Amino acid sequence: MDLPVMPPIQPMLAKSAAGIPDPAKFDGGLSFEPKWDGFRCLVFKDGDEVELASRNTKPLTRYFPEVVAALRDCLPDKVVLDGEIFVAMGDRLEFEVLQERIHPAASRIKLLSETTPAQYVAFDLLALGDDDFMSAPFADRRARLVDVLTSPSDVVHVTRTTTDPTLAQEWLETFEGAGLDGVIAKPLGAAYSPNGRTMIKIKQARTVDVVVAGYRLHKNSTPETPLLGSLLLGLYDADGHLAHIGVSASFTAAKRKALIEELKPLEEDIENHPWGEWAQWMIANPDRVPGTGSRWSAGKDLSFTPLRPERVLEVGYDHMEGRRFRHTAQFKRWRPDRDPQSCTYDQLEEVACYDLAQILKPTP
Repeated sequence: MDLPVMPPIQPMLAKSAAGIPDPAKFDGGLSFEPKWDGFRCLVFKDGDEVELASRNTKPLTRYFPEVVAALRDCLPDKVVLDGEIFVAMGDRLEFEVLQERIHPAASRIKLLSETTPAQYVAFDLLALGDDDFMSAPFADRRARLVDVLTSPSDVVHVTRTTTDPTLAQEWLETFEGAGLDGVIAKPLGAAYSPNGRTMIKIKQARTVDVVVAGYRLHKNSTPETPLLGSLLLGLYDADGHLAHIGVSASFTAAKRKALIEELKPLEEDIENHPWGEWAQWMIANPDRVPGTGSRWSAGKDLSFTPLRPERVLEVGYDHMEGRRFRHTAQFKRWRPDRDPQSCTYDQLEEVACYDLAQILKPTP
């Protein structure tokens, strides 16, 4: 492979913002695009040779043969792209299904490429032919990207964009219904900065009251100085069962120590806990059971300390993935005024469905 931009390359990153930023505050303005919920993926193509690289520069090529074949067919001989691999089921992106595509067995990879095929959406161009475009402004890179993908396939797409902040706000409020993860803003005059937080990501901000049902120790915890790593959170379903909905983490060292002391009186044996039926699964994970292992945990100790479900916590979250938080929830405040049994799924905002096919159409 001989390209003007060669792997490994770390992709350009984003910093968070509370809302849609004002384009007038940026030299050259802003371009807005949907935030795809998949695996970040850089594509390197030289003739028939195609390599896919993840956000941390690890190879993805072997896991997505159908994407490699589509890229080989529709791209020019020499090109480097930045984009996202995703799996769609019906009208929604399904990140959990995408995760299942990372499998060690070649036979399983082949089967999944047929039963849950992935797609690729491109949103930046780093090189074309013998030309390196990384120092060019994004406006120029975007224009060339559109030229490269004038005839996108059913597998390879180019993301839609807008310079209208009002339309970007509309996308933020509606595209979530198709499983997308917010909106990205890119300065039109900015060069491509590997590992630099040049982009801006905007997500929905929501809160919900949840039941604290356990905790996991921090990796730096010791028997002499125990430190809390994360809180295990639950909501009651329609049958009165306490379902595991996610975790809250990212505490200061002082807060980790204080929370251990505060929650110690609530500790109990797993046999007496609402999640007691999962005690036998402490070395496997049949259904994302809290505290158990999985092929994603890479051998980490995920054991947890069960707590009597008596404390209610308000947390912030962006969106759901099925019946769980898609990302780690943010600790807001204790809610001593709330009855744990009142913390049900009914609190959650119901997101209206949105047709993914409409989002995948080229920018009007």
